Amino acid sequence: MRVLVTGANGMVGRNLLDYLSTKGVETIPTDLSGLKLSGNLLEKDFVDSLESLDFDAIVHLAAVTDIKKTIENPQLCYEVNCFGTLNVLELAVKKRAKRFIFSSSANVFGVPKKLPVTEESPFDPRVPYDYSKVIGEQLVMSYLKNRGLPVAITRSWLLFGEHDQPTRATIRFIRACLSNEPLTLYNGGRDTTAPSHAANYAKLVLTILQNDGSAGEAFNFGGEKVVKIRELAQMIKRLTNSSSEVILAPPRSELEREPQVSYPSNRKVEKVLGYRNELSLEEGLKRTIQWVRGGER
Repeated sequence: MRVLVTGANGMVGRNLLDYLSTKGVETIPTDLSGLKLSGNLLEKDFVDSLESLDFDAIVHLAAVTDIKKTIENPQLCYEVNCFGTLNVLELAVKKRAKRFIFSSSANVFGVPKKLPVTEESPFDPRVPYDYSKVIGEQLVMSYLKNRGLPVAITRSWLLFGEHDQPTRATIRFIRACLSNEPLTLYNGGRDTTAPSHAANYAKLVLTILQNDGSAGEAFNFGGEKVVKIRELAQMIKRLTNSSSEVILAPPRSELEREPQVSYPSNRKVEKVLGYRNELSLEEGLKRTIQWVRGGER
């Protein structure tokens, strides 16, 4: 199997490439920049050039994921996350891909009315990023129904790991704790989620690629432990023996003022795919802390 991975230079993408390589799966990584095969998925000439490559599946991770940036520039968010997805779907049809995996987000559910969140829970997006993922899911399912493309959708809760962006919560907490600097928690750290190391997500991707029963399905995915962001920060403090002060900050936007208490039911991935996480939350945090201590290479 050879897999084209878009957005491969991001945290999730790099962990996915590392994991697949250990399983003997060949990958073709591409991103906007920083890789041998770099280009803009909004540019038709670049996407068309990918058709000449030899691959039989696509994992589409590429997206604008910075929530603040998508609020400030929703047009860029929709162009990249929606039209970019559309272009890659067309590429998948031309290549007769055996599987197209779309990386959606738990954010499509917004602040859920009922917990845990199942695949049938209603969407309730809040910010442009959330809406872009809802649109992306609809595009993906339309290609299943109208073009016969074997697609699968993943909706991940908080992912973290090596190569994470410095602005993202987990890596920001780790860096602050290792330097004994203040830990700033937006919205008072009241949001609640089910964090998981990106290696667990990589295992899920491989399981979907290898499972015929995954075609046409959406899968919610999260870690085995449900925690408040404040609890996550305290756990990182403990694992790093840090003396950092915890600062409770306001939300980044009015739309996020209501705490997002959201965690998934993993029943479907377990029942349909036989999936189990490889790394616990603490094991994943220890691995990421070690990477930061080692100089983040």
